[in-house]
Amino acid sequence: MATGVVWRSAFAAVLAAGAFVGSSPGAQAGPFKHAPKPAETVTDDGFAAVQRALAEDRLTDAAKMLDQAFLAGATDPRLLLLAGELNLARGRNEDALANYKRAEADPGSKAQALEGQGVALSLLGRSDEAFAMLQKAVAANPAAWRAWNALGGEYDARKQWGQADAAYERAISGSQGAAIALNNRGFSRLLQRRLDEAVKDFVDALKKKPDLAAARTNLRIAMAMRGEYDKAVAGVTPDSEAAALNNAGFAAMLQGDYGAAEELFQRSMNAKGEFYGRASANLQLAHELRLKVSEAKPTPR
Repeated sequence: MATGVVWRSAFAAVLAAGAFVGSSPGAQAGPFKHAPKPAETVTDDGFAAVQRALAEDRLTDAAKMLDQAFLAGATDPRLLLLAGELNLARGRNEDALANYKRAEADPGSKAQALEGQGVALSLLGRSDEAFAMLQKAVAANPAAWRAWNALGGEYDARKQWGQADAAYERAISGSQGAAIALNNRGFSRLLQRRLDEAVKDFVDALKKKPDLAAARTNLRIAMAMRGEYDKAVAGVTPDSEAAALNNAGFAAMLQGDYGAAEELFQRSMNAKGEFYGRASANLQLAHELRLKVSEAKPTPR
């Protein structure tokens, strides 16, 4: 089905951070110094410094500190967990999975390592493995909200809506209303056509994190599915107008409002100012669907 709508929630951001990249072997900045003998563990201050860098989106700094620690011979499993988070957010999911598998060997890191493996497997599309791993993660640590959040997505994929609702509720309560969990529950409700509830979740997510692009896109789609086409495209920037109109048109088409869909797709193509393949394909589909519906109507006697 040609769409152009990003009907995905932001699972890639489930664990905050960047990527595990190398630094110059001679680098000495930061809390980790090269030692004359291997330092198997790191100080709490050193560990906290990497966490702060990740939380503040200072990915290069975090990566350099991790690299220095490993070059100094550190084997602290907490660093493997952080390396996993870095790899996840840069889309290096196979590498993240490897990090978490290594960290699992340490009893103190096992629960978090299971959670990370489940998220990585889900992002890799290995759904059955992810489902089993995420269930192990929440059994090992019922407070693992990131695992509950990802598990909600796996239930969504199986259309097990009741279990998805319960998983997202655990994620939201366990994270004190994290924007990503609110967005993902809203996306689940969008799939279920629970539009008013979906809109509320997206609005709440944006209150928590105004720059969460996935929630803003999903909110516009939900409003369009409610027939609020003008609201769905209000306030968009010129460079995103064409995409917003295309998404609104697709939402209208899903609801069977083919006339409105055709109009929105045409506006999308006009806003693009050049050939827009996705909107063009969607316009053709909406036109064909409208004709089929018209032909299927009984002829008045």
